[in-house]
Amino acid sequence: MVQVIAHRGARSLAPENTLKAAQIAYKIGADVWETDVAMTRDGHLVLFHDDTLLRCTDAEKKFPLKASFRVEDFDLKEIRVLDAGSYFVETDPFAQISDGNVGREAQASFIGEAIPLLEEGLLLTLEKNWTINLELKFFEGAAKNSYLPDHTLEIIRQTKIPLNRVIISSFHHPWLLRIMEKEPRLEVQALVGDSDTEPLEFRDFFFSTYNANAILIRPDQIRALKDRGKKVNLFTVNDPRDFSRFSELGVDGIFTDFPQRFAKKV
Repeated sequence: MVQVIAHRGARSLAPENTLKAAQIAYKIGADVWETDVAMTRDGHLVLFHDDTLLRCTDAEKKFPLKASFRVEDFDLKEIRVLDAGSYFVETDPFAQISDGNVGREAQASFIGEAIPLLEEGLLLTLEKNWTINLELKFFEGAAKNSYLPDHTLEIIRQTKIPLNRVIISSFHHPWLLRIMEKEPRLEVQALVGDSDTEPLEFRDFFFSTYNANAILIRPDQIRALKDRGKKVNLFTVNDPRDFSRFSELGVDGIFTDFPQRFAKKV
């Protein structure tokens, strides 16, 4: 059975990487929820994908005099006053509001939704007896980048979530090696295919699981990985026809913005 992995939570039904998106993904039966870990200026870890706050928050409105809107240039106090939910209602990024799949009550509940702390995401996962995939975000030039894997491990241990409920992934493979050295009981997954135009590079096939760009991967590459005993997850698959095709090729998991289309409990 192919695992359904909710990409940034159920981001077609709720603001991405928020606790509401995670809760909806759990309710509709996703096997795993995936989210992104970034660091604030004062060293706190938050669940946020982009290097800047512009697309998904009202940072420009709340802090008009800021010279930079990179996550790393905001401290936690500033991050926590941002509205990370209204953009979803205003932009309807996946046309699920216009299609009638997100009701007015849900839309109203998104207004003012906060950017979560990493520990909040872990505690929600623990409460649900669920599984979380943490993508550690590597931004070129970010001053505090090197500390992010170690701090992530600290928070995982502080929350006391069972280690088999946490997966660490990253495009920056040296961080995965560091995680493996410091906490070998944690599962790591190597992301490949950050660019939609450059060929996939698996190098020496060192990692046990590869999360690959579905746009780029070929059937023969999937078969070669499986022949080597590797697990293969693909991102990001939203079309049911693609889901079926990749399932038949034997992939282990699918990252999707529409877990409601594929999850078992729908």
